Amino acid sequence: MTVLASSAGTGATLAGTAELRPAQFRDIAAIMQREARIHLVEAKMTLVHSRLSRRLREHGLSSFVDYVSLVQRDAEERHAMVVALTTNHTHFFRENHHFDHLRREVLPQLQDRARKGEKVRIWSAGCSSGEEVYSIAMCLAGDGPTSAAWLQQGDVRLLATDIAPHVVQSVQDARYSAATVEPVPESYRRRWMRAESNGDHVVVEPLRELVAARVLNLFEPWPMRRKYDVIFCRNVMIYFDDTAKAELEARFVEMLAPGGYLYIGHSERLIGPAARQMKPVGQTIYARNDGGAA
Repeated sequence: MTVLASSAGTGATLAGTAELRPAQFRDIAAIMQREARIHLVEAKMTLVHSRLSRRLREHGLSSFVDYVSLVQRDAEERHAMVVALTTNHTHFFRENHHFDHLRREVLPQLQDRARKGEKVRIWSAGCSSGEEVYSIAMCLAGDGPTSAAWLQQGDVRLLATDIAPHVVQSVQDARYSAATVEPVPESYRRRWMRAESNGDHVVVEPLRELVAARVLNLFEPWPMRRKYDVIFCRNVMIYFDDTAKAELEARFVEMLAPGGYLYIGHSERLIGPAARQMKPVGQTIYARNDGGAA
């Protein structure tokens, strides 16, 4: 998921770079809260200094006072700052118990719906560079043409969204290093990835065709109108304050079809209205408690 990276320490001057003072850090934190609801604490000053010093150099600025002024008047640079202060950390089949549950409990329900001619929709929110959404796709497809036939015969689509354009491009490219694909089960890797001469692995076209990747700020209006059978949003909400978490979780619940499933990160929990509308069905796995199959 694309999230704020962790870093210890307080803002300190690095040789040859501008100093990030507390006043400018507070300005930056306020902008991050307003633009992306990311909650920056003072322990992140060193991280913010390091990430944004590159932006200062790119614009030929000598102080964070000047940079904050630029960000406040320039919407494009505000977005660039938000992207600079987020990072992606994920891998294939991360928190594997979620994918076990998806295969064991949810997949038969989705297949049944597809056989009835119903649309099946899955959303990977905060998708980062795509390892999550392609892990989901492989679970749906299984390890051979027979197990994957229902995907071609039915109306099944996966949406992958992230706030950072460069990682959304990575989802579209679907190209991963040999080290990155090590967690992928061999049967999946052999069937759904093509090894290239440089050691990279590319997700094959039939699986890529299931996935639409889009840039999306989770706290801006969502263009999607159809309900989702499954939503993954893992290890993203830990970077928001409780007000933002409760708001986002309630919106996810509203976007779920009756009986739909929500998967969240291992250290996250539902709060506010969402906690009352969902029932736990596994470790950080929830289903809408208004009945019906996913």
